[in-house]
Amino acid sequence: MPKQRITKEMIVDAAFHIARRSGMENVLVKSIADEMGCSVQPIYSYCKNMNGLREAVGDKAREFIHEYIISHIDRNDLFRSTGRAYIQLAKEEPHVFKIFLLQERKNVSSLKDVYETETNPQIAQTVAEDMNISIKTAEQLHLNLLIYTIGLGMVLSASSPGIPIDEIFLLQEQAHQAFVNDALRKRD
Repeated sequence: MPKQRITKEMIVDAAFHIARRSGMENVLVKSIADEMGCSVQPIYSYCKNMNGLREAVGDKAREFIHEYIISHIDRNDLFRSTGRAYIQLAKEEPHVFKIFLLQERKNVSSLKDVYETETNPQIAQTVAEDMNISIKTAEQLHLNLLIYTIGLGMVLSASSPGIPIDEIFLLQEQAHQAFVNDALRKRD
């Protein structure tokens, strides 16, 4: 029987499965080889250092999250449902959520940079039109909810056995209302 050719993509997939199941701290050359059922040699030949592999796993986590969010949003309530989808993700996939959050963001030196790299600008446009507020106010509203949601998601993903998700959703909804009310006051 011919040997299976090990590819870099297969290694990244195996590393992502390990990270998703048990956290990035368990992504080791030996654990990847065990996951793939091969020796450590092919892993070393493709991965000169673990930083590059961790970055590739982080990219795979971003792809996973993007697909997850798209499949869990309500197109009729895009803004609110996106935040809820992130919280649901933190509950269901805590390790993936942590990988995403803890991945280094290069060339980010302000909250404006965070907003521009982590959001879809169309959401602010939609929110501005729906609420009859300026784009600037909509972007600030979106950033406030992004930061608050990430914080709630991190608390949820790092708690054991876990905070009831309804409690988290309630806090998120209260914050949503407070931030929306603030944005509407700025309109007047």
